[in-house]
Amino acid sequence: MMDETADVAEAEASVETHVPDHGEAMRIAEALLFASAEPLGADELGGRLPEGADIGKILTDLEELYALRGVNLVRVAGKWAFRTASDLSFVLARDVVEQRKLSRAAMETLSIIAYHQPVTRAEIEEIRGVATSKGTLDLLLETGWIRLRGRRKAPGRPVTYGTAPAFLEHFGLDAIEDLPGLEELKGAGFIEGRVPSDLTVPVPSDADALREDEDPLDQDDLFQEPLDMHQTETGEAEASEE
Repeated sequence: MMDETADVAEAEASVETHVPDHGEAMRIAEALLFASAEPLGADELGGRLPEGADIGKILTDLEELYALRGVNLVRVAGKWAFRTASDLSFVLARDVVEQRKLSRAAMETLSIIAYHQPVTRAEIEEIRGVATSKGTLDLLLETGWIRLRGRRKAPGRPVTYGTAPAFLEHFGLDAIEDLPGLEELKGAGFIEGRVPSDLTVPVPSDADALREDEDPLDQDDLFQEPLDMHQTETGEAEASEE
């Protein structure tokens, strides 16, 4: 009986020695997140932590640990990254390289794509009520914020556009569903005056799967310049944008 008890105790002790130290695992995860130039997913982190580490608890504990510090651990595009605390952004303002701002037309186009994706250029123009210049979509493609999704199952097979993960990362969103809804847009002053009773804001989705009305991109599409892709929708270069 004593031998059996000793064997059980020895087995339990052996198991305990294989349980990774939570504090040490947190330090490793912290180092990985700090050193990474891009946000890291839970799977990416878990693959580099000691076997058996509880990645969910590690991330939760790190998030709480940094909640009141100068940098916070936040979720962006479903991944994790350290970001300057939002209330301290003014401190770093003088060190930020001023970047060229997007034109109003580009911002409107980007917003339409984000909320209405998958959407074609013709559909963007219909929503905006004006033609879209050839440079607007090219610029948004170059930023990496939007991507070519597929081709609409319609005459001319126009290209469909959607947002890319870089869009979420740049605007600090965990998921496309975090985009503001109608009431939030009104509260922020983006929608002013009397709002029509039938006005709604689409529930956005950036799912990778093509819709029923979309075909996959042709193999040649992947090697064409953005301008060529735009021209295939209309057969000619775009008119100047109002």
